Amino acid sequence: MVEADFEADRALFEAIADWCDRYTPLVGLDPPDGLVLDITGCAHLFGGEAALARELMVRLAGQGFSTRVAVADTVGCAFGVARHGTSGIIPPGKTEWASLPLPISALRIDADIVDTLASLGLRSVADLATRPRAPLAARFGVQLVRRLDQMLGREDEPIRPRLPVPAAMAEQRFPEPIAREDDVLGTVEQLARRLAVVLERRGEGARLIQLALFRTDGAVHRLEIGTGAPLRDPARVRKLFQDRLATLGDACDPGFGYDMVRLSALVAERSDPAQTGLAGGDSAEELAHLIDRLGARFGLRRVSRLVPQDTHIPEYAVTAVPAHAVKEAPAAAPSIEQDSLSTVRPLRLFAKPEPIDAIAEVPDGPPIRFTWRHVMHQVTQVEGPERIAMEWWRDERGQKLTRDYFRVESRAGTRVWLYREGLYGDEVKPPRVPRWYLQGLFA
Repeated sequence: MVEADFEADRALFEAIADWCDRYTPLVGLDPPDGLVLDITGCAHLFGGEAALARELMVRLAGQGFSTRVAVADTVGCAFGVARHGTSGIIPPGKTEWASLPLPISALRIDADIVDTLASLGLRSVADLATRPRAPLAARFGVQLVRRLDQMLGREDEPIRPRLPVPAAMAEQRFPEPIAREDDVLGTVEQLARRLAVVLERRGEGARLIQLALFRTDGAVHRLEIGTGAPLRDPARVRKLFQDRLATLGDACDPGFGYDMVRLSALVAERSDPAQTGLAGGDSAEELAHLIDRLGARFGLRRVSRLVPQDTHIPEYAVTAVPAHAVKEAPAAAPSIEQDSLSTVRPLRLFAKPEPIDAIAEVPDGPPIRFTWRHVMHQVTQVEGPERIAMEWWRDERGQKLTRDYFRVESRAGTRVWLYREGLYGDEVKPPRVPRWYLQGLFA
């Protein structure tokens, strides 16, 4: 006897589900020991349903697992036949013929309901199918009738795939496994061409692309890359996955090789053809390609852009967001440039203003000297003030804050951006003395 390790059992269960993804992308979990595969439209790739089921059992047996496989029109019928009947292929239209002889426990209902029905002499699905439905639902609940209808095909039962269903997909199987990186990248580019045809027909481009590498020993490597703009260029897709594989290194060990490669567009967006000018290149496309390559190496969330916000407060005027989440403006839209007559902002703006000690000739005037980080600076040139009133809700006590900003140059050549917070003579209780802060540095 060995102590059970439920976490290890679940990890192994999910690994088997990943391996079964080679047959269909629609693989659902039926804990603790069942998998549901929707092979609609996939069986012909393996020589038919019987050949697919036989290959599945043989290959899992080679990995040390004992399996029972049933193929049927409904999930309930396949569940019951696999666990309580003779494993095999149920011909189309023969669902009732295969389901009625099964025991009631094949309906996936609670054990106490099964025992109660057995005590009443109802032991098979056929015994329930001939009974009036209303008394059964009133005494044993609606779930019993629903499970019966799902098994017999009278009610649909969708499969919940454990992985997202891709918007478009292309895959390649190999009679002999491949292990060289060049072969993998060549296959990626070939699959990307096939994906591009599908996406172009829809007028879409991929925003999230997944590469699934199925090893011969059952392990599956999944690599995902995001894009800053809808993409369907095969050469760029290959380059992005080349950068991704270079970053992973030995973490994506091919082992004895891959016998199947799948490329999926998990997320797709509208991508209309853009007309470019004759004078120069498309800078937006080059920037999107740069964001994609940096995201493939370091992760998209580590590549950010500064987006302007609707506020005059300097520390809240911009916010950092993932670069791929910002959509480019249309090519025909005029670009927004800073007016040459607008106020100058420092190149380096502190996230949090630093308090300083300053002395002015008059209370409301500019500083003549200030102390910052224990160093005194004598002021030689001053520009300002520029008054910025903060929103009242940003103050903890609900009081409106006013700042007077100055551009200051010291005798040593240091150019800073500092401000005085508050006004002299404010009728507030308790009275507050204006304080000085330094918020940024000029070049």
